[in-house]
Amino acid sequence: MAKLSNTIATLLAGAAVGVAVGYLLATDKDKRQEDMDKLKKGINNLKDKFAKNAADLEEEIYHT
Repeated sequence: MAKLSNTIATLLAGAAVGVAVGYLLATDKDKRQEDMDKLKKGINNLKDKFAKNAADLEEEIYHT
C-alpha cells in the first residue's frame, strides 16, 4: 500500500511540474513575468504566515 501511495504522489508531483513548465512555455513573456511576480508574492505571504504560526507555537510551548 505504501508503494502505491508513493507512486501516486510522484505521479501527481510530476504532473504538476509538467503543467507549470507547459504554462510557462505557452504564455508570452510579459504575462509570464506578471504571473511569476504573483507567485513569488504568494509564496512569501505563505512563508511569513508559517513563520508567524511557528513563532506563536514556540511561544505557547516554551513560555507556558
